Amino acid sequence: MTQQHPITPPPELVQQWAHLPADWNTVASLIAQWGADQELEACCKWLNGGSEIDYDTAALLRAARRPKPPSLKEQALLQLDVLNADLSTHGSGCDLSQIRRALEQLPN
Repeated sequence: MTQQHPITPPPELVQQWAHLPADWNTVASLIAQWGADQELEACCKWLNGGSEIDYDTAALLRAARRPKPPSLKEQALLQLDVLNADLSTHGSGCDLSQIRRALEQLPN
C-alpha cells in the first residue's frame, strides 16, 4: 500500500470535481484552493503546538493569507477619492463631503 500525502483530497471530493460541468482551469483552481486551504489549516494548528487552534493567531494568519476583497462600500469610497483627486487636478474641485459621509454610514 502506498502512503497518501496529507493534502490528498478525499475520494468523495475528487468525484465531485470530476463531475463538475466546468473547464479544466476552473477545476484546477478549485483543487489548488482546496490544497492551499488544507495547508493553511495545518499551519494554524502547528502554530499552537498541534492542539486546538489559537483563534487570535489563526484569525491573523487567515486574514493575511486569505484577504477578503474590498466591500462595495470600500470600493465606492476609494472611487470617490479618485474622483475628488481628478476634479482637483483639473481645477474643478467640488465638495464631496456629504457623499463621503453618506457612504461611511452604510454597513459594510
